[in-house]
Amino acid sequence: MKKILKFLLKGFIGVVALLLIVFIVLKLTFNEQVPEGTTGKPADELAMKMLDAINHKEFTQASELHWTFRGVNRYRWKLQQNLVDVYWDDYRVAYQTRYPQSSFAFKNEVKLEGKEREEAIAYAEKNFNNDSFWMVAPHKLFDAGVKRSVVQVDDKEQLLVQYTSGGSTPGDAYLWELDENYQPVAFKMWVSIIPLDGIRATWQDWEMTDGGFPLSRKRSLYGIEIPITQVKVVP
Repeated sequence: MKKILKFLLKGFIGVVALLLIVFIVLKLTFNEQVPEGTTGKPADELAMKMLDAINHKEFTQASELHWTFRGVNRYRWKLQQNLVDVYWDDYRVAYQTRYPQSSFAFKNEVKLEGKEREEAIAYAEKNFNNDSFWMVAPHKLFDAGVKRSVVQVDDKEQLLVQYTSGGSTPGDAYLWELDENYQPVAFKMWVSIIPLDGIRATWQDWEMTDGGFPLSRKRSLYGIEIPITQVKVVP
């Protein structure tokens, strides 16, 4: 028995050591600093070209946007009402995007109160902020607290977007790579929830929706696709 335990302990230490080495290598590889760029009119003009390329006006006029994230969280976002119904397990939160504390929470359609309500609303808020960003990040260039900069990369203009306030993770930065028509194709990320700097995610397979604006159907992080399914736009 002692030999078996000793063998298992050595194996465990070996796996931990390997994971540590992999993390160190990745950290050394992805240690790019947030670039500096030009703010002001040039950045705003580039941001507007990007929004025009994805029909941002039509997006703002849409009635509802539905999707499922990771097969767990389901969303029914009523854009004109600043309200989103968030579903998971037996829970539903009628989440007020402008006034979160005015939201209502339910479990098995029984209204929650007190600590249970607060915890459900906090879950809905945190997950909606993350999951909706992966859904519509290109449309969030002029949100409150956003700093925009033009960065020259290989003689091409890229748009650096820094979220200085708001959301669940203020301080995050994204460097958008655009094609010849100013449609986004990828961004590099500097975010608090990922301990790697400058990691790249692609936004591909843009398709027109019933709302008159396109959405990326394939968002990938180094070959791993972001799990967004059951997308529906209600004009």
